Amino acid sequence: MRVDNTSRTGSVAARSNARGASSTPFQVNYGGTVAQASSAAPAQAAAPIDALLALQAVEDPMGRRKRQVRRGRSLLDVLDALKADLLLGRASEDHLSQLLMLVGQARERTEPGLDAVLDDVELRARVELAKRGIYPPG
Repeated sequence: MRVDNTSRTGSVAARSNARGASSTPFQVNYGGTVAQASSAAPAQAAAPIDALLALQAVEDPMGRRKRQVRRGRSLLDVLDALKADLLLGRASEDHLSQLLMLVGQARERTEPGLDAVLDDVELRARVELAKRGIYPPG
């Protein structure tokens, strides 16, 4: 559909003003009382976006603690599996690779003593993998 002429809209506005349209808001008569529509206030944000984003960035201490416990348990499980492998006289490459991955995830750089232990575990796992000719990135 093609619109060629838009001058009709201007003539409608001119006609409505010519009929004596008042500048007062819309009014409704309810049996002797007149209800008048007031102009609406402009919409405003309930809270600034910056405040909402800052609130989302705050980490829940309990959630952080649960995540740390979960990571620690999975790390201990892999270390137990590796200990069992070593008692049998072999070290599984899968367990060593999994250990490297978990150590990388567990490191948060918040406790120097824990980070030093994780560094030692990572180094030993890399040495064992290097003995087998596997050199993981990192």
